[in-house]
Amino acid sequence: MTVSGRVLLGGRDTLPLPGAWAVLHHVVRDSGGPVDSVRTDRGGRYRIRLSRVDTSAVYVVSAWHGGLAYFSLPLNVIGRPAADVEDLVVYPATKGMPPIRVARRLLTVARPGADGTRDVLEILELENTGHTTRISDDTLVPTWTGAIPGTAIQFQAGQGDISHDALARRGDLVAVLGPIPPGSPKQLSYSYVLPAGTNALAVPIDQWTTELNLLLEDTTAVVTATPLPPARGVEAIGVQDIEQRRFAAYRTGPLEGGAVVTIALPPGGFRAQMALPYVIGLLSATMVAALVWALRRKPALAHR
Repeated sequence: MTVSGRVLLGGRDTLPLPGAWAVLHHVVRDSGGPVDSVRTDRGGRYRIRLSRVDTSAVYVVSAWHGGLAYFSLPLNVIGRPAADVEDLVVYPATKGMPPIRVARRLLTVARPGADGTRDVLEILELENTGHTTRISDDTLVPTWTGAIPGTAIQFQAGQGDISHDALARRGDLVAVLGPIPPGSPKQLSYSYVLPAGTNALAVPIDQWTTELNLLLEDTTAVVTATPLPPARGVEAIGVQDIEQRRFAAYRTGPLEGGAVVTIALPPGGFRAQMALPYVIGLLSATMVAALVWALRRKPALAHR
């Protein structure tokens, strides 16, 4: 079968990119590597022949430009004589620009667990508003940062368009350490834990956020947000069933940096371990009372 497509150079004008290497990759669960590669022609077109299709593998095409690799979506190659790849657009790279905007931010807050802590999952969509890929001149300098609650513990980077290897926590910030190209918004995810006893979560809004979505497993939680544009407040969407769990859904935005979004969380339900100190105290008091009663009874028994 054949795999064919075009490599384009993006920017203010999108043009074919001749002479670029187009590389076909074979990826399986534990490994992967290039299968074949060709140079693009004057029109940016390429054609790669795949002599044998591995039905257990995923195939993608990459192109390099400015020291960065750009990848296609996985290809549909099974049972087909040819696979047409969507145009693969590469971009010039610039340091420290263009601006990156939060197009959407989703927080999912779970009910308290057995130890009283709450799991939080955040999914963000970052939009490069320019015509070049934003990079950094130092691998330790982020291309984007965003605030998370200062009380968050057990931070873990998740999967998305931006690799978890390119995410790190820096104090109360999440830092992206990899390039962010233009085009459709790039998704990233991470999770953390709120300590036991957290009854209010202040969601830090440190930059313009086009839309903020909340999914709260405690459906009686109360959400407030200030300041807000005059035309829009917090919109309650209703209760949604997600993977056999129920979440109250809210939406607000756009929000400017410095806005305050607060989630008032109800106290966690009764748990057996919460009663343990009281049980121990009650048993201790009972033992002391029994000892006092026994000491008082001994003289009476002696007179008999």
